[in-house]
Amino acid sequence: MRRSRLTAYATSLLLAAAFALTGATVAQASEQSAATGYVALGDSYSSGVGAGSYIGSSGDCKRSTKAYPHLWAAANSPSSFHFTACSGARTGDVVANQLGPLGSGTGLVSITIGGNDAGFADVMTTCVLQSESACVARINTAKAYVDSTLPGRLDSVYSAISAKAPAAHVVVLGYPRFYKLSGSCVAGMTEGERSAINNAADYLNSAIAKRAADHGFTFGDVVPTFTGHEICSGSSWLHSVNWLNIGESYHPNAAGQSGGYLPVLRSAA
Repeated sequence: MRRSRLTAYATSLLLAAAFALTGATVAQASEQSAATGYVALGDSYSSGVGAGSYIGSSGDCKRSTKAYPHLWAAANSPSSFHFTACSGARTGDVVANQLGPLGSGTGLVSITIGGNDAGFADVMTTCVLQSESACVARINTAKAYVDSTLPGRLDSVYSAISAKAPAAHVVVLGYPRFYKLSGSCVAGMTEGERSAINNAADYLNSAIAKRAADHGFTFGDVVPTFTGHEICSGSSWLHSVNWLNIGESYHPNAAGQSGGYLPVLRSAA
């Protein structure tokens, strides 16, 4: 009799544990299935500067209907779509101004961030207007920032995203290399400057990818999709210096958004 009672008691405990685990699994699955909204965060590479067709209400943020977030949303019809990426954004701007739409219903988040923190605009201005030695020195300063300060800034952004949208799959996209070396360009920067800029892009991408992985996010590498379509390739998906619209310089054009960024997000998402 005692053995039967013990067996029944043990069985009831096991059944209770099983039901509890099953209930938790069902609840978790239900929460994740309800999280189907998409929020696009980040800087000008996500807002679509350089692609044209800017949304009038986005003002200086220059959000484009040809940017990869807008293209992905149009093709996949998420339950909601919030496009808060903004030209010129740094990590602090994302935390302060872009996270409002995130919530329990957010199932996908995409972001490009870090280039402006590392001084992207100043690097390119230096390399275009000054000597090769000045260009390389400014790049080395940017790399030092990437080593010392950027990881903590990225951690702040990534932690804030996780806190506000715990069910979201987060895709962190990188930046392309700008130049095809030994390409078709016969003027402008030296080959040494172009090589140093490409190496700096790789350096920045490596730092971003590591922080993304440490937060459990997916890193989307766009270097392969842009290969063969860099500046000096003869079929560039990136603007070179545009003196008539300097803000579009070194940003993806519409083909770069649809052919360079969109496939990477589609694969990662």
